[in-house]
Amino acid sequence: MFFGRLLATAQACALPSRSFSTTACLGKMKTHQGAKKRWTSLPSGKFKRAHAFHQHLNTNKTPAQKNRLGKTAYSTHTQTVKLKKAILPYGTH
Repeated sequence: MFFGRLLATAQACALPSRSFSTTACLGKMKTHQGAKKRWTSLPSGKFKRAHAFHQHLNTNKTPAQKNRLGKTAYSTHTQTVKLKKAILPYGTH
């Protein structure tokens, strides 16, 4: 059953009848839009992002917590590997 669906999807991608496709084509990787909006790549190969919970409801947060949340967060090695697959699926071109 799965193979039949897989074959039908491959045929739909090979012979498009419309200018847009409602089925996902096999083999085409897309950039993860949520990651693209939240992370920025650096020349060193790492990524940076802003902290959450910094915009509002700040009256019951300590000044130290607000300072921490205002700083830039950088990706760890594990996050960098996953982000390169999500944001740059075909490399850094």
